[in-house]
Amino acid sequence: MSEYQNIDDALQILSALGLPRAQQNERSALCLLALLNLTPQKTWSEAENPLVGITPMMNFSRKHYGKAYAPNTRETFRRQTMHQLVDAGIALYNPDHPARPTNSPKTVYQIAPKVLETIRKYGASAWDHHLADYLSVQETLAERYARERNFNRIPIQIAPDQTIQISPGEHSHLIKDIVEKFGPCFVPGGILIYAGDTGEKWGYFDKARLASLGVTVDAHGKMPDVVLHDPRRNWLFLIESVTSHGPVDGKRHDELTRLFASASAGLVYVTAFPSRNVMARYLADIAWETEVWVADAPSHLIHFNGERLLGPYPQD
Repeated sequence: MSEYQNIDDALQILSALGLPRAQQNERSALCLLALLNLTPQKTWSEAENPLVGITPMMNFSRKHYGKAYAPNTRETFRRQTMHQLVDAGIALYNPDHPARPTNSPKTVYQIAPKVLETIRKYGASAWDHHLADYLSVQETLAERYARERNFNRIPIQIAPDQTIQISPGEHSHLIKDIVEKFGPCFVPGGILIYAGDTGEKWGYFDKARLASLGVTVDAHGKMPDVVLHDPRRNWLFLIESVTSHGPVDGKRHDELTRLFASASAGLVYVTAFPSRNVMARYLADIAWETEVWVADAPSHLIHFNGERLLGPYPQD
């Protein structure tokens, strides 16, 4: 909770207007307040619609709300807040001169008229009615992003007759390669237990199968990116995609060992890389007694020392 009620209210308004979670933050709230010229002493009914640029927004935040941002964060304001506010139809881009060049220092933004009319009712009994009226004709950015994300989801074949869909992105492409290339090559007949999804807390998760192997993970357990079970050898492959949080280094090895300490299956630790060029940047961090797999050479495996190639070690 902020020391300024207007900032807390602005966060509530951004959420109500359907901004994605990434834009429901203090920076975005301050941008909205600057667009409305709403200083701490003003009420929402006093909201205005000035033309305002990025630097004036930052100056407004510092002068009226004591929030100072470094000059080099201008691009963050533009790309991580104002771009989305414009996309959502909440703010107008150069309404005074639409043909103004993209990189012009004179670029300005203005609150959209319908949004201004709605926001002026915040805190009044008419707010819910005006908000519902606005949302009935204005698709929210969160809804649009969700639709686009669903349209571009990546299919992963986890069994001959079963496919799952995960959110798009570089990380998800590597997850797909792990399941569809690493699995058949090094875990033939293996069963997918977990595949992380950058768009959701849990992507695919067979909790019952993991529990049958003695492991129960709550919402705070930081799962590896992929978990495969080899029922023939009774091994659990704990696979980290380097595109998410880095390789299986010593710290991550210890975390996974504790998380899966009760497993009745042997544990095999694997780091997956999209290419050898990417792998080269992490070589000094990879833990001993783990495996490395590279998607651009899918039939090969690199073993980091230890007494055996590809297998679990007794846990101390």
